[in-house]
Amino acid sequence: MSSAPFKTVCRSRLKELDYSVLQQCMHCGLCLPTCPTYDATRMERHSPRGRIALMRAIADGELEVTKTFAEEMNFCLGCLACMSACPAGVNYATLFEQARAEAEDSGVLSAPGRNWIRALALRWLFMDLRRLRRVGRALRLYQRSGAQALVRRSGVLKLLPRRFREIEAMTPDIQPQFSAGRIAPVTPAAGRKRYRVAMLTGCAQDLLFSDVNRDTVEVLARNGCEVIAPPEQSCCGSIYAHSGESSLARELARRQIDLFPPDQFDAIISNAGGCGSHLKHFGQLLAGDPAYQRRAAIWDGKVKDVHEWLVEIGFQVPSGMVELGRENPQPTAADRVVTYHESCHLCHGQKITSEPRQLLRAIPDLKLVELRESSWCCGSAGIYNLTQPKMAGELLERKLACIRSTGAGIVATANPGCLLQIINGARQQQLRLRVVHPVTLLAEAYRRNETPAAAPG
Repeated sequence: MSSAPFKTVCRSRLKELDYSVLQQCMHCGLCLPTCPTYDATRMERHSPRGRIALMRAIADGELEVTKTFAEEMNFCLGCLACMSACPAGVNYATLFEQARAEAEDSGVLSAPGRNWIRALALRWLFMDLRRLRRVGRALRLYQRSGAQALVRRSGVLKLLPRRFREIEAMTPDIQPQFSAGRIAPVTPAAGRKRYRVAMLTGCAQDLLFSDVNRDTVEVLARNGCEVIAPPEQSCCGSIYAHSGESSLARELARRQIDLFPPDQFDAIISNAGGCGSHLKHFGQLLAGDPAYQRRAAIWDGKVKDVHEWLVEIGFQVPSGMVELGRENPQPTAADRVVTYHESCHLCHGQKITSEPRQLLRAIPDLKLVELRESSWCCGSAGIYNLTQPKMAGELLERKLACIRSTGAGIVATANPGCLLQIINGARQQQLRLRVVHPVTLLAEAYRRNETPAAAPG
């Protein structure tokens, strides 16, 4: 596999961007208290308005794209908290993605090792989920055979650089079955069919949390949805859009639209906050594409986060309780207390905040305790915890401190990156904590209640 850069510089994305988007920022500073990197460093360039000033300088021809600029764009979490705080409605998401693409186009970060890793991950692995699943099966065999435990006990890892040891410790547990082994291509509605929906099973979600996909389909079916979930799906493309690879993001968007023609479904369901935020903007991504722009516009209106959709259709309130005892053989009162960490892209990107809480509050004998700084980033941010481990670690410690203060035994969150980040953090700190998707808690309650009551209102 070649380690050559992906692209050659042919244009400036920031110079070609609608200049009014850059002009929107009034430099008022209301975004500063919401920005994790600015809060940690108090450096203007690490703030949203500081980064926008750099982007605008490039668009004005006053600044060249440099390695420092590219590193600054990669230091940004892309959490979009600034968009929630901004009174002028600055579209930082578009600016952020264009700036990262500009940095990649320029080649200022090009290096043999980096180019090879990006080619392996982005061009080879995630573009074909059959390959990703093969890698997942190999990793699962390594974990379940005892080889991983043997390697860890042997002390051989101590010979590796510290960063490699840290990454190895973060290796996620691969599910015993992927989504295609847990979910039928067509799941009929339980009772009267009210809706026909598509279920997006994702890539990381498929390998690491296929049980969440199964729970999602079960919950949808119990609420009158016929669920279509083809076994062979593609990555949604969010990792590409956030990594400056917009052409590959567009290719994957086209694949999704071809697989799930939007006019054939009442809704297209995502249960991952980061993926859902990207999936709702195919119209913008494919603007000007004569073969896809009309369908992309329809697609955007059909994509629904699972919590959003359930509240919209009036989900059934269960009378059963959630499961206890799997992680905690001797359950305590804390195991009936749940707190909710908000995925950045579900909260700030999709503006979905109340719906997951409505689901959690509807579960009998489960007490929801609000989490201080619930919408503050946990440090996962896609692959940020791999590329910026120091900042990611500081954010994770801050998040865990807030979680500990609630006294909750359950943390609910709706994004695979957040789930994995908090699971790893809880393991490192030896916390007695269950980290779970809200839909899983609802599915567990439904399993104890075959005839749920109708939701109020």
